[in-house]
Amino acid sequence: MATLQLYTKGASVWIPDPDAVWVSAQLLQDYTRDDKHVLLQLPGGEEECYPVAAPSDLPPLANPDISEGESDLTALSFLHEPAILHNLRVRFLDYNSIYTYCGIVLVAINPYDQLPIYGEEVIDAYSGQDMADMEPHIFSVAEDAYRTMMREEKNQSIIISGESGSGKTVSAKFTMRYFAVVGGAAQQTSVEDKVLASNPIMEAFGNAKTTRNDNSSRFGKYIQIGFSRKGAIIGANMSTYLLEKSRVVFQAPAERNYHIFYQLCASRQLPEMRSLKLATPEHFRYTNQGGDANIPCTDDVMEMERTCNAFSILGVLPEQQMELFRILAAVLHLGNVNIQASGRSSERSYIDADDVSLAIFSKLLGVEAAVTAHWLCHRRLILGGETLVKPISGQQAIEARDALAKHIYEQMFKWTVHRLNAALRSQLGRTRSFIGVLDIYGFETFERNSFEQFCINYANEKLQQQFNRHVFHLEQEEYEREELTWSRIEFSDNQQCILLIEGQLGLLDLLDEECRMPKGSDDSWVQKLYDKHLTGRGHPHFRKPRMSNSAFIILHSADMVQYEGGGFLDKNRDTIFEELVNVLKASQSELVAELFQQQGNKPSVANGSVRSGRRAHREHKLTVGFQFRQSLQLLMDTLNSTTPHYVRCIKPNDLKRPFMFDPKRTVQQLRACGVLETIRISAAGFPSRWTYEEFFFRYRVLLHGCQGSGEVQLACRQALPQLIPDPDQYVFGRTKVFFRAGQVALLERLRAERLRMAAVVLQSWVRRWLARIHYTRTLWATITIQRYCRGALARRLALILRYTKAALVIQKTYRMLVARNVFHLVRQAAITIQAFIRGTLARRKYRLLVEERAASLLQARVRGWLARRAFTRFRAAVVFAQCCVRRRAAKRELLKLKTEARSVERYRELNKGMEVKLMQLQMKADQVARERAALKESLRVEREAAANELSALRATIQKLEEHQKRFTARPVSILSEEEQQERRRAEEKAARELLQLTQEVEALQREKASLSTERDRLSACLLQQEQAQEALVQQAVSRATAAVRVELDEERRKHQGLLREFTRLEQRYDNLREMSQLTQGYGRTDSTQSLEPLSPSPQSLSPFTSAFPSPEEVRRISVTSPSTETRVWSLETSMDQLMNMMDVTKKAAVELKEEDLAHAYDVVRVANKCLESQLQSQRSEWEQEVEMLKCQLRQASSGLSAHQQALLEAREQECVRLRRELKGLRSTVPIRRLLTQVFPSTFLTESSSSSSQQKAASTTGLLECKKRDENKLIKNLITDVRTDIAVSLPPGLPASVVFLCVRQADCRGDQTSAYSLCRAAVTAMKTALKKHTNDVAMTALWLKNICLLHDLLNQHAPKQVERTFNNEYKHVLCIYEGMKGLLLSFQTNDPEEVQPLNFDLRDSIRTLSDLRIQAYQQLISIPKTQLQNFLASALLEGEDVPGLKPVGSRKRAGSEPRTARTDAPTMASVLKELWVLHDAMSHQALHPALMEQAFHQLTYFISASALNSLLLRKDMCCCSRGILIRLNVSQLEEWLRCRDLQTEGAVASMEPLIQAVQLLQVGKKTEKDAEALLQTCTALNSDQIVRILSNYTPHSDLDEKVSLNFIRMVQGLLKGSAHAQPLQLLLDIKREFPVTFPDATPPVVRADMLVIPDSLKISFIRRV
Repeated sequence: MATLQLYTKGASVWIPDPDAVWVSAQLLQDYTRDDKHVLLQLPGGEEECYPVAAPSDLPPLANPDISEGESDLTALSFLHEPAILHNLRVRFLDYNSIYTYCGIVLVAINPYDQLPIYGEEVIDAYSGQDMADMEPHIFSVAEDAYRTMMREEKNQSIIISGESGSGKTVSAKFTMRYFAVVGGAAQQTSVEDKVLASNPIMEAFGNAKTTRNDNSSRFGKYIQIGFSRKGAIIGANMSTYLLEKSRVVFQAPAERNYHIFYQLCASRQLPEMRSLKLATPEHFRYTNQGGDANIPCTDDVMEMERTCNAFSILGVLPEQQMELFRILAAVLHLGNVNIQASGRSSERSYIDADDVSLAIFSKLLGVEAAVTAHWLCHRRLILGGETLVKPISGQQAIEARDALAKHIYEQMFKWTVHRLNAALRSQLGRTRSFIGVLDIYGFETFERNSFEQFCINYANEKLQQQFNRHVFHLEQEEYEREELTWSRIEFSDNQQCILLIEGQLGLLDLLDEECRMPKGSDDSWVQKLYDKHLTGRGHPHFRKPRMSNSAFIILHSADMVQYEGGGFLDKNRDTIFEELVNVLKASQSELVAELFQQQGNKPSVANGSVRSGRRAHREHKLTVGFQFRQSLQLLMDTLNSTTPHYVRCIKPNDLKRPFMFDPKRTVQQLRACGVLETIRISAAGFPSRWTYEEFFFRYRVLLHGCQGSGEVQLACRQALPQLIPDPDQYVFGRTKVFFRAGQVALLERLRAERLRMAAVVLQSWVRRWLARIHYTRTLWATITIQRYCRGALARRLALILRYTKAALVIQKTYRMLVARNVFHLVRQAAITIQAFIRGTLARRKYRLLVEERAASLLQARVRGWLARRAFTRFRAAVVFAQCCVRRRAAKRELLKLKTEARSVERYRELNKGMEVKLMQLQMKADQVARERAALKESLRVEREAAANELSALRATIQKLEEHQKRFTARPVSILSEEEQQERRRAEEKAARELLQLTQEVEALQREKASLSTERDRLSACLLQQEQAQEALVQQAVSRATAAVRVELDEERRKHQGLLREFTRLEQRYDNLREMSQLTQGYGRTDSTQSLEPLSPSPQSLSPFTSAFPSPEEVRRISVTSPSTETRVWSLETSMDQLMNMMDVTKKAAVELKEEDLAHAYDVVRVANKCLESQLQSQRSEWEQEVEMLKCQLRQASSGLSAHQQALLEAREQECVRLRRELKGLRSTVPIRRLLTQVFPSTFLTESSSSSSQQKAASTTGLLECKKRDENKLIKNLITDVRTDIAVSLPPGLPASVVFLCVRQADCRGDQTSAYSLCRAAVTAMKTALKKHTNDVAMTALWLKNICLLHDLLNQHAPKQVERTFNNEYKHVLCIYEGMKGLLLSFQTNDPEEVQPLNFDLRDSIRTLSDLRIQAYQQLISIPKTQLQNFLASALLEGEDVPGLKPVGSRKRAGSEPRTARTDAPTMASVLKELWVLHDAMSHQALHPALMEQAFHQLTYFISASALNSLLLRKDMCCCSRGILIRLNVSQLEEWLRCRDLQTEGAVASMEPLIQAVQLLQVGKKTEKDAEALLQTCTALNSDQIVRILSNYTPHSDLDEKVSLNFIRMVQGLLKGSAHAQPLQLLLDIKREFPVTFPDATPPVVRADMLVIPDSLKISFIRRV
């Protein structure tokens, strides 16, 4: 055997172990055929001799490192139990991967933990992908079934099996969720919701807590999900098998009853549940037998709410739900009915008449308590035509009570399933094909096995037979497809075991026969089994236990199981007496009567029989076993007519601990579920299969003479016979080469030897090259050293000669310098003595001159000071007198000004004539100012003349003083010699003191310098502290700002998400409405067909808004506002808001009605007359004051004084203030509008004519559309405009036209036309968006128009009334008529100011704000949908990089080779879609910030999709593929950079993908590589990093797989870093960034600036 060559020294093998099942060991010597043992080294270092009697007894070989953690078990080189177990352990514990392929079987290990691998982003990643390209996953199996159904139009089945607690129910739920998302998301119907809603209901009624699982399914179910021709879910149907009814009345320790009972007890405090009279589960016998009733991490109240919500989704009314809950509560109370025995031998029984539980039971089910109690304790017999009533014992009554409870629950369970099927039944026509999901119990064996385990194992035997035959059939198809000459593969067929159970005179036949016997018993049935299957030849699968005569053993294909015969007959009969059923039929509850009436109408009772008083021959023939066999046969027929897909769930440990692997339990389940049988069938043939390309690139070093890849298949056919001499070990197919088990390991060994020999040759050549280089370098170094030594000697001689000559020069120079220094020293001393003497004489003369000058200067200063003091005193007295006089005059004038200021209202009544007079006064004041300037000029000239004269006098005085000094200086020379000596001593003393002071000054200066330095240092420290504090403050502010910004973005995201959800629900509503119209026919007209009319309803045209909001307002408020209150603006609310704003008391005006408006108007007119009279009187007073001012100005013009100038300046300031107040009165226009809203019927009638005339006269450049042409305008401009015409229009033309028409209607005071036109335009734009859901150009066009119309309306919207006017206009409701004249007189048309609209269009602005968000989201979704189909292929599988070898991945053994696509998408396809969006947005001149946000969203979508595919595809995780992905990402970055779109995070969003690609290219061996990896991959979390390292697959000989030690090293570093944060594995590709529309000022829109083409056909509008 060729595999014997692999048993060499250092080879790894597997040996049995009692604890770990199999452990790894290493051969310490080569094996030969004569050896009777092999020497092994265990993992702990111990040595062991393993006995080998024959080569077949050798321990199994371990697989090579290339197969470590293989995703498909059939791809392993050695297919045996230890290899399978080790591979599953490595993937489960080291890679955290719970899914593994085993041929066509998906092995799923329960992790007992929540893993982030089931989100919608994972569903999107697996949707549309090939099963061979992705990592193993339950979604991959579901996708394969879905694609096969759509491609081959054949029904599919997914068979999920496993032990209790292995995760079958969860796998089935995720499978149905995948189908619901893939088959229902596009249509937005409710069928997929109903399919998902069936899960919580069936879990509540059919699942319970067991010792092995907290949510164990106690029944089998097969759900058929029907699909339409387009792949959408249109219906479903559910079939159930063998409900465990005994759990209703009995639970083992640490187990629970069905979840629904505990949910009801937990919800007993709810108001609707109080009538059920429930208590805690410990109070009821049917729920307290298992002990603790709580399940960790499970809230029964929340589960009850989920169950009720699921019932509501499926259309079960609350009344019917309560009926169902009453029946369940009645079952609980029935278990508490106390049955007591009586009589001598306890042959009788009775129930107390006042039994509380029986009373509650009877009340809940609507039956009579006395009748129920009677038939629980009695039976009716019919003998010879005579009816007898016989009492029964207490034990029999208890059994009858339990049987009744089980029967009630069974009937209710069937009714629930029937109701689910009715709700899930297709309403849209015939189902084209279906996918069935079978969630059925796995093989079970306990210490005591009864009838339930017998049926479960029987079903598993049937499924195992179907599985084996299907696997054999697939192997046969594979060989036929590859055109192989093959011999029949022998596999273990369990047909004999199945015949033992269901064959003629098998176990089920004998059981039914014994049930028909009058005195049949379990012991007699077991004895018949012994007689039939043990006597004679005996059956090979049937045995008898040694120590029991009431049990039997069946050798199942999975294991040997001993069954206890006790209870088989009773469970097979499942008897319920007819009297109790008749009592329930007469129930007053409609649901109870319906349950048992349906039972009575059926020809037979499913899963049991109803016994009357007659004998056994009158009983129904259908037993539980017979019906289960029939239903199982129907299930097998259904499965055989479909294409099956298998999921085997494994329970890794019995302690329910996360990621704990028990090899014993795992091997036991692998043997039971058929995984090892699949391996055995694969190993019997050719398990290892390589395409010729894969084989060529892997084993190219073994193929001699093959340099190129042109003739790959020919090269493989020529070289393989030389590598494997035995031709039976391999065979060539059409596209693949097939190997027996172990041949790939042999090839790996040959490849390793060839590489080792090549490495030795390379080492020899490298060593020779290194030695030659060493010799060459040594020779070159020797020659260089000699050359340097000779040069050094020559340089030394030259240096000595140079030193000798230099010494002579130094001696000569030194002697010359000494003589010269002596000469210079003598000369310097002489010069110094002369300088000192001359300086002393000069200083003496200088001091005399200084003293004389100081005396003269002191005299001059004293005289000047005396003169100035006298002048200052005199001037102060004069100024004080003037100030007193002026202050008195100013006080008088101030009193006049205050009096004038109190009557400032008079100035407001002046007309333009008064302004002219003020201007004349201003001119006179200017003339007085000019005269004053002339007087100042003459004064300046006089002052200059006086200054010149003063300077001449000062010059004369100076000359006299100099003459006097010369006269007094003469007697100085006559001083005595003693005085001179005394003066000299004083000078010397002064010099010493001066020197001392100088030293002290220097010391003080040094101290000052040190203090200055200290001050500077402290200042620097303080500055640094201030800067640090400022930095901290800035950081705190930046953090707070960032938090606020994040919160704002989150609010925007939620708001926009609500809008998106509303759009989806609205579309879903439209679909449902169309569906209902199709089902109901066209004869009926739905009143809700026109949801959004183009023209408003008559109610909306009324001047007073209705008190009830419109449906559109309700929709908008429910979507956009956080509260549920409806905001309605009516007459009363507007009056209340206005009165609260103006601080006006409500008094009698609170109950103001429409009929009181006339009376209020009369009152206001009277108040207006009074106000006019007051204004006239104030006007006359104001005119008188103006005349007085004129007189004062005339007086001021006659003469100019300081007081008059101050008075004139005060008048000028008063005039400026009055002008400012007049200008401020113009801002009171909002009050007038507010009055218009309050009293439209009165104010508008008087002021609308004047205001409209003024506005019409001043406003031009608008468009006028008549009322009858509005619908035509909207239709031609928005609704029915053609795509080619719309795209060619100038950007924003429809919005500009609509706005100008609205402005024109607003200017002429037509509120109805403005409202209707604006609403119709908004509705039409919304309809246009829905019409062009897949057109980028049209969506961008309407986004531009919606944004422009929103900005224009928002810019011209009326401002809110300022709070500052509240005090001044507190009684505006009474005096508004008087203010009306002032408001009209102060209105001016400033062409530079924006003219606000007269009417409030806030509702339309708010609707447009929501609509532009919807348009933006629609614009982004279009390229997303286009990119989603080919994005992963284009970015990950695009064009190969020139110079790199094309990479390929080994596909799964059962996968078909795919032909190369000629139209494979590339990066150019992605850029093309981005081009389309960029051109559309650029053509419509959308804001650059909006474009940047759009491309930020798209780049995130591209990066997230690519990264998710990279994380889920093992074949993409290689270095060469990383280079290709980086090149594609660089193209995308360059494209964005060329269009200035790299801001707003567009490039930053691709950072995770870039870092993932870098992770594929960096080194992954040492600890430094791990640290550098963590520093590089800052945007990836720990799960993503570990997944990429685990999936890294080398595709060349120069690369190698990442070792587990390196992965563990990285995981250890990740635990203490920022990467350890609990994040999801995949990115959320559906994440939407909140859009922020820039606050840009819209352009000026005028009719003469618009170019309206004739193709729009809107020539009926007129330019104004």
